[in-house]
Amino acid sequence: MSLSPELLLHGYSVGIFPMAEHRDDPELFWVDPKFRGVFPLDGFHISRSLARRMRKCGFSISINQDFASVVDGCADRADTWINSELHLLYQQLHRSGHAHSLEVWDESALVGGVYGVTLGAAFFGESMFSRRTDASKIALAFLIDRLRRTGFQLFDTQFLTAHLASLGAIEIPRARYRQELEEAIKLEADFAAALDQSAEGVIQRITQTSYRA
Repeated sequence: MSLSPELLLHGYSVGIFPMAEHRDDPELFWVDPKFRGVFPLDGFHISRSLARRMRKCGFSISINQDFASVVDGCADRADTWINSELHLLYQQLHRSGHAHSLEVWDESALVGGVYGVTLGAAFFGESMFSRRTDASKIALAFLIDRLRRTGFQLFDTQFLTAHLASLGAIEIPRARYRQELEEAIKLEADFAAALDQSAEGVIQRITQTSYRA
């Protein structure tokens, strides 16, 4: 199966997403899980240790500064579903404004990040990576703060892993997911909007929202 950027976006809009069996497999297939992983935007769990790490680590955060390297970082593992065709498609979506990255830096070194696809007010999280302790958790905290403040309504994680569940992600049935997706893609959101995001501000906003929830 060969995909165009337009067909890929259509797949996301109806609730399916592509994967390859491994990086060297040229074939792609559509995935439509019976249960879908999602991250409630008011449900991220910041532990005391993570908050302490965010305050003291000295990492800096950027968005869309090095999209290609974030995808490379996510694919740099023994077992990955990101083949060369998907890598190219994500680059094309990024250039058209439908794919974004959030980077975590230790001075000039890229040490973590997350990327995803956007349609309306839906963010489809594709993958994340970490080269320092808690770098991917920090990326998620900043990502969720950004999604909440720029108008997003749905954060799709595709599958629910134990790691994501420990941070507040949940699983919902396919029918409920499609209903939430249909509503979200009708709305507008701006991932790249200019925001002031300090570690302390992110911690306070997420902690206050999680407490109210």
